[in-house]
Amino acid sequence: MRALLQRVTHASVRVDGQVIGKTGPGLLVLICAMQGDTPAQAERLAAKIAKLRIFKDEADKMNHSVLDAGGSALVISQFTLAADTSRGNRPGFSSAASPETGKQLYLYFADQLAAQGVPVETGKFGADMKVELLNDGPVTIWMES
Repeated sequence: MRALLQRVTHASVRVDGQVIGKTGPGLLVLICAMQGDTPAQAERLAAKIAKLRIFKDEADKMNHSVLDAGGSALVISQFTLAADTSRGNRPGFSSAASPETGKQLYLYFADQLAAQGVPVETGKFGADMKVELLNDGPVTIWMES
């Protein structure tokens, strides 16, 4: 699985003009299931993200996790993280998991992050979503399982 994390002051996602998920302060997690990914990988990635120390402590050092900071997460499916731009000018997405598998792993990942104690809201898999955020830092981290 691939994830792009952004530490945010706030973030929200709209579908058809309605806010369906939000967070803040906390994390915006853009997530993509790749071909061959498994539920075990989703579990490990969720556990790692929940404990990743990217929030400031009292000494202004990145020493707290989203859990330590009392934050929450907005998890958005983002198959374009599978983009292959090595040839030509049009990205290829053939390394992404099938839509059925992608949806299952996306929802499983969100459930696993919540099981770690992080309050989680989500977008809508496959929908045309409008995501708004205020990146804090900016802190943006790429992760793969």
